[in-house]
Amino acid sequence: MTEPLDTSPVPDYAALHRLDGRAFVLLGAGNGIGRQTAHALTAAGARVLCVDIDKARAEAVAAETGGVPYVADVTRREEVRDLFASARREWGSVGGLVDIVGMARYAPLAELDDEAWDWHFSMVLRHAWLAVRYGGEALADGGGGAMVFVASVSGLTAAPLHAAYGAAKAGLVSLVRSAAVEYGPRGVRVNAVAPGVVWTPRVAALVGDEGRERNTRNAPLGRVAETSDIASALLFFASPLSSYVTGQTLVVDGGVGVKFPYPTIGGAR
Repeated sequence: MTEPLDTSPVPDYAALHRLDGRAFVLLGAGNGIGRQTAHALTAAGARVLCVDIDKARAEAVAAETGGVPYVADVTRREEVRDLFASARREWGSVGGLVDIVGMARYAPLAELDDEAWDWHFSMVLRHAWLAVRYGGEALADGGGGAMVFVASVSGLTAAPLHAAYGAAKAGLVSLVRSAAVEYGPRGVRVNAVAPGVVWTPRVAALVGDEGRERNTRNAPLGRVAETSDIASALLFFASPLSSYVTGQTLVVDGGVGVKFPYPTIGGAR
């Protein structure tokens, strides 16, 4: 039997990354991955509310990208509620959310106390829950859109001193799946990007040149991720290029997680 001729319409693939006219809320816009993501979103045509807890950083990245600065502590319910209300007043509707916020304080399990455990879940997971709660409704009411979060390979695998951070990031991955199921019928896609080591200003100060060389040797691609690598993956999930992808976490780690850590000649890693 002869197969029927394929006459399905062909989209303009080159234009599917465009976000022209769409309003995005970017949480944690002021530095590192957040700053690069502000540039990525605006380069694709989006209007961006650049949210940061630091006023100077919010204003600086907004000035660089033509965005709108907004200062908020996104671990506080009333401030997240107010910022989405402000975005709706500013633009009428919200078409997307990207949440960069997250930080770790590395410590062994035996030394974790209640304050450290609670701090990680607030810094890593609470803001994401609030973003889903208020951002999801804003996007759904505006006709749909994309919510994208920054997870971590620490939430998918394990490493020494990462217990609290990894547990909170694992919770974020689960939240993304649940939000995708609940908000999908209302036109909202929810995904996450899980980086490995990324050369942010904070990581550079923490591990220095020796740490960069060590992580470069460990990566099959032979380099450490730049913040722009993660912003590019976030832009993919934010754009119509990923219009049939939801509930997923994309690992962006240069291949580190897929290799067995065989020692090289001489025992060096």
